[in-house]
Amino acid sequence: MLRSDFNFDLPEELIATYPSEQRTGCRMLCLNGLDGTYSDKHFYDLKEFLKPGDLLVFNDTKVIPARLYGKKESGGALEFLIERLVSETSALTHIKSSRSPKAGATLIIDGGYEFMVDGREGELFKISTKNGESLLDILNKVGHIPLPPYIDRPDEELDRERYQTVYSKIPGAVAAPTAGLHFDDNQLEELKKMGVNLAFVTLHVGAGTFQPVREDDILNHHMHSEFVHLSKEVADAVIQTHKNGNRVIAVGTTAVRSLESAACFAKKSGSSDEIVPFSNDTSIFIYPGYDYHVVDCLITNFHLPESTLIMLVSAFAGYSHTMNAYLHAVNEKYHFFSYGDCMFITKNPMAKEDLPPSAK
Repeated sequence: MLRSDFNFDLPEELIATYPSEQRTGCRMLCLNGLDGTYSDKHFYDLKEFLKPGDLLVFNDTKVIPARLYGKKESGGALEFLIERLVSETSALTHIKSSRSPKAGATLIIDGGYEFMVDGREGELFKISTKNGESLLDILNKVGHIPLPPYIDRPDEELDRERYQTVYSKIPGAVAAPTAGLHFDDNQLEELKKMGVNLAFVTLHVGAGTFQPVREDDILNHHMHSEFVHLSKEVADAVIQTHKNGNRVIAVGTTAVRSLESAACFAKKSGSSDEIVPFSNDTSIFIYPGYDYHVVDCLITNFHLPESTLIMLVSAFAGYSHTMNAYLHAVNEKYHFFSYGDCMFITKNPMAKEDLPPSAK
C-alpha cells in the first residue's frame, strides 16, 4: 500500500490559521460510510445525527505550553519542544540548536530558569529542572502554545484558550485533540439533555503526530508512541452502549486510537469483553484493511495529505468514500487541519473491501 495513494491537492488558502469565531460555528461535512453520500452542515447541527443512548468518547488531555526558547551557557540559541512529561521535574524534548547539547550541559530558558541535560533517548533529549522546580510551573510562566507547523505564525494569547478543548483536564499534550475544539459548554449540556452519554479517555498527543510518513510503502512506517489511559468505567460504558443497541462515537482520531488500542488489548489478552481497561503506551497504526472493533461513528477534522490520520479515516469510511469526500471539501472550500472544519462519519461495514489502488 503506497503513501501516494493518500495524496490530494490542497490549496494553501484552505489551511486555517485562526479558529472560527464561535467554536460550534465551523462547517461539518457529514459522510455516510455505507453508501458514500455526503451533506454539508455546520457543527451546531450535530444533534441531528445523534440519538439518545449514543456514547460520545472524548480525549480530556490538556495542551501544555510546550515550546520554550533559551540558550546554552556558551550563548548559542536554543528552541525546545517538550514531547512528554516524565516526572514533575523532567521531560523528553526535541531541541533545535546549531550543535546538539551534551549530557551534563546547563541550558538557560527565558526567564532565567536552568535545565540540565541528563542524556538522550533516540532523537529526544531528557532534561530536568536544575533546582528541582516544577517543570509544569515553568512552562505555564514562560512557555508558548505549540501551534502545529502548518500554522505559520507565532502563538498568540487567543491560542491559550482556543487551542484547548473546553473539557481539557489532564496536562500533558503538545498538540490538541482538534475534533474536540468545536464543542462548547452549551452544546455539551444540550446533548446530555437529549440523553447522549459522555465518556472521557486520556491520550497525551505528542509532536510525533505531525511527523510525515516517509516510506513509500506505508507498511514500513514506524508509528510514534503515545500514552493512553482508558478506565474501567469507560470500558463498561462502551460495552453497555453496544448491549443497548446504541453507537460509540469517537471524538477525534486520538479517541479512536485509545478505544481501538484497548479493544486490541482485550483480544490479545483473551478477554471475552470487546474492550477492557487500558493504561499504557500505544503505537497502533490504523490503515485500510484494519477491522474496527468498537467505534461506530467518528467526528474528525480534515487531515494532511499522505498522513497516518487520513489513512485511519480511510480505514473507517472506505478509501474511495474518503477521497471523494476530501475532493468535495476542497471544491467547496472547507477549511483544513487543526483550526479548520470537521467531518461526521458513520462506519462503512465494507471498508475492508474499499482499498487504495496499490492494494488491489
